Amino acid sequence: MTHKSVLLKESMEFLQPKSGGIYLDLTFGGGGHSEQILKLSEPNGIVVAFDQDFYAIDCALKLKETYKDRLIAVKENFSKCYTKLLSMGYKFFDGIIMDIGVSSFQLDDAQRGFSFLKDGPLDMRMNKENPLSAKIIVNQWTRYELESIIRDYGQERFAKKIAAKIEEQRAKAPIETTLELANIVKEALPHYYYKKIHPATKTFQALRIAVNSELDNLKEGLVNAIKLLKPQSRLVVISFHSLEDRIVKNIFKDYSQRKIVTILTKKPIVPSLEETKENPRARSAKLRSIEKIGGMYD
Repeated sequence: MTHKSVLLKESMEFLQPKSGGIYLDLTFGGGGHSEQILKLSEPNGIVVAFDQDFYAIDCALKLKETYKDRLIAVKENFSKCYTKLLSMGYKFFDGIIMDIGVSSFQLDDAQRGFSFLKDGPLDMRMNKENPLSAKIIVNQWTRYELESIIRDYGQERFAKKIAAKIEEQRAKAPIETTLELANIVKEALPHYYYKKIHPATKTFQALRIAVNSELDNLKEGLVNAIKLLKPQSRLVVISFHSLEDRIVKNIFKDYSQRKIVTILTKKPIVPSLEETKENPRARSAKLRSIEKIGGMYD
């Protein structure tokens, strides 16, 4: 697999997989975390793996050829994990992991429409069954709606200029491709503004979050994950931008104040310099972890 799991060693140190344990990977992706849990929990640890992406489920089925009944793949958004798992007969887990970044295969496949570096259709759907695509948002949402998501989800200070430029361009012809949109964003920005990152980075992040309802799903997924933890078991969450990290931090803080969990990471764990050199996409990753307090089964 070309996908490199971020903070793999650190996440396993917090999760502490053991033989006989039942673990939940809510974001299978390329399968790196699930595979490591399966290795560390030999000979009979089990991983239930969720992902809404058809390609990730294909990866899981390939990994299942090696691990057989020890790996159970579920095609579903992690926000729906609680009711789905109850229907499957699972109520509690010995450890749960969530890696909520975009997978390498999603970024690298131009046809998925996530990348501003490769030309492809404006899509950005993690689940192809989702009726909402980036193309619909860019071409049909009002200028003010566009400005709002680019500002709030992209944390883009030039959201107003970008939204106005998009409206101007789509009046001439529909905006169809990723490079077309990336160039429109670039034209809307002052030349001095972007040095470290591509001009379209924040706008593409905003659209991806809106298309996939990422922040709402994260909130729901975290609450459900905490419900599914056994006492003395741990939840590990890896996030990739400040909006996600803030949600994780605040929910962990809330549950800690309610004496439901103990926070294990006073400050988030970040990748080593060595890891960021090997995998530049890891540079913005932050890991936070909690442990369920004993007796809290509901």
